[in-house]
Amino acid sequence: MKLKKSLGQHFLHNAFYLNAVADAAEVKKGDSVLEVGPGDGALTEVLLARGAKVIAVEKDARLIPILKEKFKNKKKFKIIEGDVLRYDISYQLGKYKVAGNIPYYITGALLKKFLSAKLQPKLLVFLVQKEVAERIARGKKESVLSLSVKVYGEPKIIKTVPRGAFYPAPKVDSAILAVKNISRKNFKRATHEKKFFELVRAGFSQKRKQLKNTLKHSDILRSVGVSENARAEDIGLAQWLALSKY
Repeated sequence: MKLKKSLGQHFLHNAFYLNAVADAAEVKKGDSVLEVGPGDGALTEVLLARGAKVIAVEKDARLIPILKEKFKNKKKFKIIEGDVLRYDISYQLGKYKVAGNIPYYITGALLKKFLSAKLQPKLLVFLVQKEVAERIARGKKESVLSLSVKVYGEPKIIKTVPRGAFYPAPKVDSAILAVKNISRKNFKRATHEKKFFELVRAGFSQKRKQLKNTLKHSDILRSVGVSENARAEDIGLAQWLALSKY
């Protein structure tokens, strides 16, 4: 079967890295795992072998019969055909985890969908572009993406996955990115959550400009310990949260 470039399909079959993903998601017997883009079921097989219940959402209709046949005797497997970005997770009962070898081009959208969901996952593990993972978890400068992840959980790069581990090989290396301890503890009210993201987007709308020119409130910047000469990328999550309370 010819893979679709439009869906960003790069299958991973290397057992070492597949198990590394499952390890990062701390998958154990009795867990409920929502798998994004199972492809031909390589990661699915590892998750099921560990005793997890797997709900897999696959957009490529050609893969549905392959997955159904492969796991026809697995009672803990359910396949759903569709776009995961439109998938309603509100019916999920209890705590669940999210894992997947995802298309690079929807990384930000997927992180937003699950981290900001009304019913958040307990833990999220994605294979993403290495550069993006580093920007989120290790970057010295902040971005809208890094702040949007950190405000809900604790991102950590577990392991780099070389491009040669995939078929077909992408043009860049990947990384296993885990986000743990997901919650809304930073927001006491829904209005604060909304205000935080409005402020961050405003601050980064002209990220080369100093915040005193972008946000227009030098007195508030000083009150939370932010230099008037600072740019949006220079200040961390704690200060953005402090600013958003005003």
